[in-house]
Amino acid sequence: MRKAAAEHGHKAQQHKAQEHADEAVRRCAVTRARRLKDDLIRFVLDPGGTVVPDIRERLPGRGVWLTATQDAVADAVKRKVFPGALKGEAKVPEGLAEKVDRLLAEAALSALALANKAGEASFGYAKVEETIAGGRVLALIHAREAAEDGCRKLDGKARSASGGRPIPAIRAFTTVELGLATGRTNVIHAALIQGGAAQRVLSAVRRLERYRRGQTAFAAQNGTDTDEE
Repeated sequence: MRKAAAEHGHKAQQHKAQEHADEAVRRCAVTRARRLKDDLIRFVLDPGGTVVPDIRERLPGRGVWLTATQDAVADAVKRKVFPGALKGEAKVPEGLAEKVDRLLAEAALSALALANKAGEASFGYAKVEETIAGGRVLALIHAREAAEDGCRKLDGKARSASGGRPIPAIRAFTTVELGLATGRTNVIHAALIQGGAAQRVLSAVRRLERYRRGQTAFAAQNGTDTDEE
């Protein structure tokens, strides 16, 4: 009897785990590939019937999911995917793919602002060197305008301090963008210090970079069918 109860409990756990896995997967309306929700972007209609990206997945209404790449969004617009997927008239704003890019960049910069407040970021060449020496670097940040020589030196020091393990280097933002996000001036080099807030910055930046690289940034993923409610 105990064995039967144990088997029943095990099956129930497996069923619950499968349901959770199903909830985390959606099908891209353009490529038809099944991907984790973190690898897609949800779009909904606003009250006026205009397509809007739901980056944080909080907006109400029926949604359509696209692979989180600029070319997938542009392809969805070109192929008029939204009206059919959203079951009605859908007004697509001009420059939708570029708007998504801006929203993803803003999300990453907002995460950086929070990491700065949490003390999980250091700024300036000398401070970054200190952080590297302390063995606490999660990732380096170099402004787009940063000199290649300075970037190369810091990257090398970080790699040496980590025992040869490459440390991610972020080159997605300008000095102005980094300054506005952190309340500092002339931000050329920065470092993310290991911690939860810094990890969220790195995750947001990786999502932005994959969006810009395109669909080749994603490996094929397997999943089971689920439907958007």
